[in-house]
Amino acid sequence: MKPKKGLKLRAIDEEDFDVVSSFLQDAVISVKEMAFLQKEDCFVFVANRFCWENLTNTQKVKEGDHFGRVHCGVCFENVTKIMQKGLNLRKKTQILSLLSINVQENLIELLFSAGVVIRIEVKRLLCHLQDLDEPWPTLWRPKHLLNEE
Repeated sequence: MKPKKGLKLRAIDEEDFDVVSSFLQDAVISVKEMAFLQKEDCFVFVANRFCWENLTNTQKVKEGDHFGRVHCGVCFENVTKIMQKGLNLRKKTQILSLLSINVQENLIELLFSAGVVIRIEVKRLLCHLQDLDEPWPTLWRPKHLLNEE
């Protein structure tokens, strides 16, 4: 059986970032896997993302269903400044759950659970996202009470 090709995306405008946000929803990220590479003008992280692309909108979760997660590299380019709220940078083992990515002109906001926000100022919008390996199975699908019956 030939392995599936991983996700590889580039975002350059608000519409593109909406797509990136949907693929990264419920990704978990360790603080130690984040870095602002000032010399390269980029903010990078490795996320453990849920494979939403393998589900249909109408698919009901049944006991015994198997889902997938995959390591995914994310790079925001043209970064001029990083700000954060609610994040203890000394707690390198802290795990964050990404809820969404919002974009307004030259500002990207990563919104996490527990009220954590990372704000990225950029000269120009550009983001690359790429799966780094093969997905592995998981029994756990993230739940969103507002969207599910």
